Amino acid sequence: MVSTPEVSTATCASGDVADDQPESPSERVNRRWNEILQETRVAQTGVQVLFGFLLSVAFTPLFRELGSFDRAVYIVTVVLAASATGALIAPVSIHRFLSGQRMKDEMVEVAARLMMCGLVLLALTIGCTLLLILRVVMVGWLSEVLAAGVMAWFVLCWFVLPLVLRRRSARRDRAFSTRT
Repeated sequence: MVSTPEVSTATCASGDVADDQPESPSERVNRRWNEILQETRVAQTGVQVLFGFLLSVAFTPLFRELGSFDRAVYIVTVVLAASATGALIAPVSIHRFLSGQRMKDEMVEVAARLMMCGLVLLALTIGCTLLLILRVVMVGWLSEVLAAGVMAWFVLCWFVLPLVLRRRSARRDRAFSTRT
């Protein structure tokens, strides 16, 4: 009896089966790795621009006028941005160190987790940056409410929606497998 390698169905970004061609485990891990690198490129650019902006803020005349709470928010924001930068650039470093070591499965798993960590840190960085800016340009509690509202929007778009879609897909897959 000849065994055949495990094959999964490849899907496009739209969720459609890609030409109905099966995807080998090797093809799947290569595709996932390439997707992570593309996602990393997008996220890295944003976090690096934001981090650069935040670093320059401390050297502006208005910074000297910030109260202790706003300075604390600034410090937390810079630390979050630095941490997000580290997490989002880490997959590149991992690839550089481990390329050719036949560890792509492990690299994909670790890089995916670092990307999720980096996205959480990036969302927090953006929320804190927004809070700081709104506190400078607005008086009163509205700045906190607006920053909290934007953070809720990020949680909804970046985390809740993908989890809802994943759950819906799993239910659809279970329903399909019980019918066949």
